[in-house]
Amino acid sequence: MATLSEMMQALIPATQRQTAAEVGEALDLGSGDRAGKRSGFLIMLTLAGIIAIAGVLTDSTATVIGAMIIAPLGTPILGIGLGIVRGHLSLVVRSILWVLLGVAIVIVLGLAFSVFVSTPESLETNSQVVGRTSPSFMDMVAALATGFAGGFAMCRKDLSAILPGVAIAISLVPPLGVVGVCAGQGLWMDAVGALWLFLSNVVALVIAGSIVFTLAGYARDPGSSRVANRRRAYTIVTLLAVVITIPLIVNSVVSVALARWSVGIQDAATQWLGDDEGARVYGVDWSGATATIEVTTEDGETPPLDELQKAVAAAVPSFVGVVVDVGQGVEIPVQ
Repeated sequence: MATLSEMMQALIPATQRQTAAEVGEALDLGSGDRAGKRSGFLIMLTLAGIIAIAGVLTDSTATVIGAMIIAPLGTPILGIGLGIVRGHLSLVVRSILWVLLGVAIVIVLGLAFSVFVSTPESLETNSQVVGRTSPSFMDMVAALATGFAGGFAMCRKDLSAILPGVAIAISLVPPLGVVGVCAGQGLWMDAVGALWLFLSNVVALVIAGSIVFTLAGYARDPGSSRVANRRRAYTIVTLLAVVITIPLIVNSVVSVALARWSVGIQDAATQWLGDDEGARVYGVDWSGATATIEVTTEDGETPPLDELQKAVAAAVPSFVGVVVDVGQGVEIPVQ
């Protein structure tokens, strides 16, 4: 049975394999033409941040995608992975500092542009904001796959054309813009959620990049450290991944549970009002562990609650509170 290294060698032919030095030249902002690399990074990141924030504020998916394509933040993040694999602590530290500088720039831009938000409530219906403030485990899975694609493309000379697609697939600059905008409007929980999405994507990229660069043999290429404590670095990255992934898993489980309970509550209310042809059942709103469902009836009267209570008890756990809003400020507790 072929080993992983042998499989990787088959996927990366010697004629197409980038050397560790070539990959380092592409990912290390402290090598080669430092002034050109760093000025290009800062200019493109600033422009990407402005474009991303403008796309978020106008709820424009196309504009946000444009920001993803030109954003250079993935370069130092993959540089962290390469530095770990090659045992170059200086590259790891340098790349982390550039990532932190990029984070600060985009968040500050978001804070500045938050003055153009009419009200904090307007952000709650903005799909660009909502989609980035409640990250799930699948976001981590997508980021891992993107990291593998990006690392693999960096290892091969003939796959540089896919890198813009990799940039689109990973969400780095837009969440940071959301962090700044939400923080500027005092929506701290949303800001934390967007920041958590960014951190999960960073960790996923580092993990995936480290695995690909290791399998590509860069730890053995000339110039790699023979005495570096890579095991310690891998342990730290793994612990960070666990710490970040646990809340994502919890959030995913809670989201799925709330969606299923919402359907159960809505079905129960529909059956409860089934004999009233003019009755309407609207969506379920959650506040903590309490669900509020809005209903309207033709004559303003509602059937007895007994049947609804039985149906709701069968649809949701006992710790979930259910309230029926019948309009005109009248709310009836059901469970």
